[in-house]
Amino acid sequence: MSNDLLNGIISDIEKQIDNLDATPEMENVWEVFYLWDWIAKISGLRNVAYNELVEFESGWVWIALNLEEHYVWVVVLSWFKEIKEWQKVKCTWRTLEVPVWEWLIWRVVDALWNPIDGLGKIKSSENYPIERVATWVMDRKSVHEPMQTGLKALDALVPVGRWQRELIIWDRQTWKTQVAIDAILNQKGQNMICVYVAIWQKEWKVARVVEELRNRWAMDYTIIVSAWASSPASMQYLAPYAGCAMAEYFMFNGKHALIVYDDLTKQANAYREMSLLLRRPPGREAYPWDVFYLHSRLLERSSKLNDKLWAWSMTALPIIETQAWDVSAYIPTNVISITDGQIFLESDLFNAGQKPAINVWLSVSRVWGSAQIKAMKKVSWTLKLDLAQYRELAAFSQFASDLDAGTRKQLERGKRMMELLKQWVFEPITTEKQVCAMYAWTKWFLDNVETSKIKKVEKELYLALDDEKTVLESIAKEKVINDEIEKKLVEIIKKVVELNK
Repeated sequence: MSNDLLNGIISDIEKQIDNLDATPEMENVWEVFYLWDWIAKISGLRNVAYNELVEFESGWVWIALNLEEHYVWVVVLSWFKEIKEWQKVKCTWRTLEVPVWEWLIWRVVDALWNPIDGLGKIKSSENYPIERVATWVMDRKSVHEPMQTGLKALDALVPVGRWQRELIIWDRQTWKTQVAIDAILNQKGQNMICVYVAIWQKEWKVARVVEELRNRWAMDYTIIVSAWASSPASMQYLAPYAGCAMAEYFMFNGKHALIVYDDLTKQANAYREMSLLLRRPPGREAYPWDVFYLHSRLLERSSKLNDKLWAWSMTALPIIETQAWDVSAYIPTNVISITDGQIFLESDLFNAGQKPAINVWLSVSRVWGSAQIKAMKKVSWTLKLDLAQYRELAAFSQFASDLDAGTRKQLERGKRMMELLKQWVFEPITTEKQVCAMYAWTKWFLDNVETSKIKKVEKELYLALDDEKTVLESIAKEKVINDEIEKKLVEIIKKVVELNK
């Protein structure tokens, strides 16, 4: 062999050695050796982190929740039947993310944002982590603007502000969901994106909510996240976090957001089921020790950004279902301590025909007047006290055989106020009209109207205000009732009341 040929071969070998990537790629791969009820136990998976995604040999990627010395317990979210024992599993070095984008508006998705409404695939070019540290306190702003729900009993007596976490609580079948749906309907034209999270709800109930929202064109700004009763506990556990991720994405991208968690009792039950399957030690009512953290890290993400961050907000309406009025149970007390106020719905009021059955004596908003416009504060500042006095008198009068004229007058006045607070489903009322109705009661104009005619007078008052638009337009623009507008309003109220005496 000639020296030139030998030198050429050596030169080629040296070039290949120089270009060789000798860095070894290490993969942490182990095996599944236990499967049971959407839980997989993996042996020897080292260096895995809590809440990290792990990838099965079949291609599905799920969450590691229990980290032990020799084993890792993984929660399977879907396609459980495709996972077999002794399949290979490896780390992915990332946490769970969901797709986010405006394409999700009008859609019904599951906790992993897979479409379940039959309208085809969802386009998205961006992902957002479902778990995120809440906005730093210095980046927030205090409540100073209302988030009107369209319900007179709430906007006048228990106002909700933007970014507030207002709990809706009481037993089943007291229209808790209806209160939240009416609040969503009232956000039309408010630059607000609404996210409704249904946890452990029956499919027909979710379908009915979707249909009602579509009929009223509320799906134009609404996303439905549903973890049905037939879904695994892991999906019911993740659904609120997935919905929160979407609402938070809009908050950071130029819109206000409203999210409804219906309901967190079911999420806690799903988390308890998962924890028991993961062999975690049970605590009070068999819930794990970190169930408070389950809800606190979710609700704390609702915030109002400061002016430097363009002052967008995310408001939360969590729902809790009690058992036989027991608000001292573990989950209700936890969520009450986290939220900024509570809306109590009372079964007795509901059965008596007072709908929405909001107990204005127990319900509280910790921001109060900060979440009301000046016009509403002017007409409703004594309302709660008057209703509390009426309730005490009504309870006392049941045992009294003879009442003086002043007491009877106060009772009749309270009955008219309770009648005025009644509101039928899917009929949110604008704040301007609410102010005018409350003004009519506060200024004693309704005292000579029969209780049975209060709803008729209210309806005719709204129609008259629609004809005389200057009153509503002025209140909407200036947020107060000036002298000129007050004179016009008094004339309209007197005319309507005179026709219904």
